Amino acid sequence: MDASPSLRDAIARAADQLALAGVPDPVVDAELLACHVLHLDRGELMAAAVRGASLGADDSAAYDAVVSRRTTREPLQHITGTAPFRHLTLRVGPGVFVPRPETEVVAQLAIDALQAAASDSPIAVDLGTGSGALALALATEVPHARVYAAELSPAAHSWARENFAAVDAANATLRLADLADAFPELDGRVSVVVSNPPYVPDDAIPRDPEVQRYDPPLALYGGPDGLDAVRVLSRAAGRLLRPGGVLVIEHGEWQGEPVRALLGADGWRATATHPDLTMRDRATTALHP
Repeated sequence: MDASPSLRDAIARAADQLALAGVPDPVVDAELLACHVLHLDRGELMAAAVRGASLGADDSAAYDAVVSRRTTREPLQHITGTAPFRHLTLRVGPGVFVPRPETEVVAQLAIDALQAAASDSPIAVDLGTGSGALALALATEVPHARVYAAELSPAAHSWARENFAAVDAANATLRLADLADAFPELDGRVSVVVSNPPYVPDDAIPRDPEVQRYDPPLALYGGPDGLDAVRVLSRAAGRLLRPGGVLVIEHGEWQGEPVRALLGADGWRATATHPDLTMRDRATTALHP
């Protein structure tokens, strides 16, 4: 009978399989899948590998199964059921957009604006919240604020509802609503509006199979130029924000200039585009006139 495979060898073989399948970060994914199967964090996994730990038959079979799923380019987060976002761990799966690391920069812009608001209890609104990532980051990192989140997709709203319940932030409110007319009772009272809207042009095909096959189209595609939702956001945020309030919009790396032009034409002041950690243009901010 063959000896149980060592954890180190199993991870190395998995990384080779994932690399052949074109997975962008095969070693990282191999390690994270092992963490998922063994219920360990990365530090504990590395310590076990250094000690020469082996995989039992059941764990080895479970690991082979999740690695096989990942070779089909099923998103890592769908397999593990979770996605990290800043200090949060969010539940995700089919029907909801998986939060990306670059959106953490968008969250920081909104958090900074909310912390700077001249109010003891400022209000923020996240339009098109998806998993709830932006709204819950704001609610937990700016606890004196009140945060409202709207999501149109029933499937995505279900995931957001689960995350809101898990985080249990008393200052966060979730509603199933279209971003165009959400929260009319807050008109003229909001300090920060933030959104990661769909911004992929309709005829563009995302390169990554994880995006193309698994992210919901409602969260991806934004019309012929990708900016249809931004046009709606400009009007919705103009309705919600108080004078001097801040709008923060995530967009594609080539869209900073047209987003600034669109907002400027609608009367927004001090439009500025900001890079993410890879120095790609990622978000545009503007002040309500």
